[in-house]
Amino acid sequence: MSTSKLPWHLLALVVVAVWGLTFVSTKTLISAGLDPAEIFVVRFSIAYLGIWVLSLASRHARSISRHARPDRASPALLARSWQDELLFAFLGVTGGSFYFLTENNALAYTQASNVSFLVCSAPLFSALFSLIYRRIRHDRFADAMERIGSGWMLALGTLLALGGMALMMFDGQRVQVSLRGDLLALGAALCWALYSLFIGKITEEYGALFATRKVFFYGLLTILPFLLGREFAPLELFLLPVVWGDLLFLGLCASLACFVAWNLVTARLGNITAINYVYLNPVFTLISAMLLLGERLTPAGAVGSALILAGVILAGRRV
Repeated sequence: MSTSKLPWHLLALVVVAVWGLTFVSTKTLISAGLDPAEIFVVRFSIAYLGIWVLSLASRHARSISRHARPDRASPALLARSWQDELLFAFLGVTGGSFYFLTENNALAYTQASNVSFLVCSAPLFSALFSLIYRRIRHDRFADAMERIGSGWMLALGTLLALGGMALMMFDGQRVQVSLRGDLLALGAALCWALYSLFIGKITEEYGALFATRKVFFYGLLTILPFLLGREFAPLELFLLPVVWGDLLFLGLCASLACFVAWNLVTARLGNITAINYVYLNPVFTLISAMLLLGERLTPAGAVGSALILAGVILAGRRV
């Protein structure tokens, strides 16, 4: 691991730690009576307003700086080409509306640990999609394999991490199989793998604030059809401290701050290295469940946590 990239690895770790908490937070909101689509709308609306505040503040800061970059000084509304605009719409679906719809609905049908485990299969799908993408672009197979990861280190790290998650989640004490919920969680993993495949490059081209703002916008836009005909939760429900507290956490911290940070991490480390940190989600989900829900760490869970940590370290190295 390069020393110059150490801060980005640490930032990825912080982001995944926060996202590990979101499984418990979202489960709490669903149990309180909120619909998964409602949670997404409120969460991303808060984040979208926040990203505009950051964009305008960044614009003002650059306008008074002698070193302002003209291509990123203004928070433009549209991308520089219609192809990029379509790509942002695709990212808004895969990293926004569809991802959170599948993940949140999965939490309504199965336990948080199951969802966390299945979402963590995203790195495997990301590696596969990267290979297919390189082959479509007529790259040689060896070059494609070199670009999607770190060879046998990636394979070994992936196997260790998957084995660790299996120990944590299927130790016979917490598992509750729900086909509908598990399939939805698998769909969320597919969405996140596709999102991770393209977000790094587009973030390098447009900057983290612009890219994140576009993802939030298209995420909110494409969720609207799913709100038609729904009966919304009563207003007094949103006044409960546990509800608005979790919504603020999800909107400002887990969405606004973490999406900006994650897009930067993906741009600096590459999509495969960055997405392998998703393997740590079950660890942080389990820790938050222990602290907030009173669950205890089993011996299998402890060994699984260690294997996941070892797998992430190996998968992130270069040979």
